[in-house]
Amino acid sequence: MTPLERHQYPYNDDNYGVLLHCPESGDTVAIDSGDANATIAALNATGWTLTHIWVTHHHGDHTAGVTALKSQFQAKVIGPTKTPLAAIDHRVGDGDHFTFAGRTIHAISTPGHTLDMINFYIPDEGLVFTGDTLFALGCGRLFEGDATIMWPSLEKLLALPDETIIYCSHEYTQANARFALSVDPKNPALQDRAVHIDQLRADGIATVPTTLALEKATNPFLRPDDPAIRAHLGMQDADTIAVFAEIRARKDRF
Repeated sequence: MTPLERHQYPYNDDNYGVLLHCPESGDTVAIDSGDANATIAALNATGWTLTHIWVTHHHGDHTAGVTALKSQFQAKVIGPTKTPLAAIDHRVGDGDHFTFAGRTIHAISTPGHTLDMINFYIPDEGLVFTGDTLFALGCGRLFEGDATIMWPSLEKLLALPDETIIYCSHEYTQANARFALSVDPKNPALQDRAVHIDQLRADGIATVPTTLALEKATNPFLRPDDPAIRAHLGMQDADTIAVFAEIRARKDRF
């Protein structure tokens, strides 16, 4: 089976959309179409025709283009069971799966940023689309959930293979790196990554996608059990969720 082709494109100030295309079937899906014009420009640039749209959650910067794109291309829209978006044709919840271009797509419910958040995992391709759950060096702000809800969501992603490629929906990595160093200052892998991120952004290069292995090594939101982070926070004996909550609270104030 020929691997799916990928095309990531920016829109708004810091959002990313992604197109996945199967060269054999011609199927093309857009993940998080928050700007219809940007998605159409990406389709024109690739020469692909939209057949599907996947929605991770209901926030407007992820959904504003969905209705127009569905109408123009007669695309099938797949999204969270709990989302209010009327344009969704097929709703999926945790553990559900469906087929796209001959691949099985697994829906992973990851509430926390919003309560309706769904991540899309494609084992055959080693890809996961995390929306605003897990960012490069960060995680989503807890608008609708709390730490007791978000940490189990992140644990679901931590259980995926280390080589999994992560597409998140925002270019937040440079700011996230500055915060990460404030809670994990002695991590050499993080120090090196922060330098590399600055170089990428200076050259106008995206820092997304990332990999789970890299996030495990450097993302403080996935490392609340790390002894060095706990010592830095003065929380050596705290439970994991309390440490995660403290890291999230510090980021909110950073």
